[in-house]
Amino acid sequence: MNAFDPISDPRAFRDALGAYATGVTVVTVPSADGPIGITANSFASVSLDPPLVLWSPAKSSKRFNYFSGAPHFAIHILDAHQADICNGFVKGKSAFDGLDWVTGDHGVPHIRGCLARFECTLDAEHDAGDHTIIVGRVTGASVRDGLPLMFQAGRFVSLKG
Repeated sequence: MNAFDPISDPRAFRDALGAYATGVTVVTVPSADGPIGITANSFASVSLDPPLVLWSPAKSSKRFNYFSGAPHFAIHILDAHQADICNGFVKGKSAFDGLDWVTGDHGVPHIRGCLARFECTLDAEHDAGDHTIIVGRVTGASVRDGLPLMFQAGRFVSLKG
């Protein structure tokens, strides 16, 4: 292992963080500009009682203002075959064209075919350096069997079922 100072070598710090494999999510919100989505791997469960989850958008994102303070949002856990959905929302805020989706409660876009979806109301926001931690209270959820889309070291990786 190579030791480094994360402050003086942010690239090495980012690479070290990339060693941790994560699932891939798309977070969606309604807006005056239409449905908005963003790919995020900063998702985690927080609490079962009450049911809370979190995710952390970068403040530098052009989409940050759509999500910060949004009263309702949905977090979609992508299936292993949904890399195109992930890539679509990495590139643009409105990758809904040609996507199978419906409008859920409070106008929140719901992407069909995902492994799981968490419908959330904003519970709290916390400043966290160059990101904001958004805590959502889960008001509805759905799940199906399958393998998740995974990301590690800058690439998609897969699990064997």
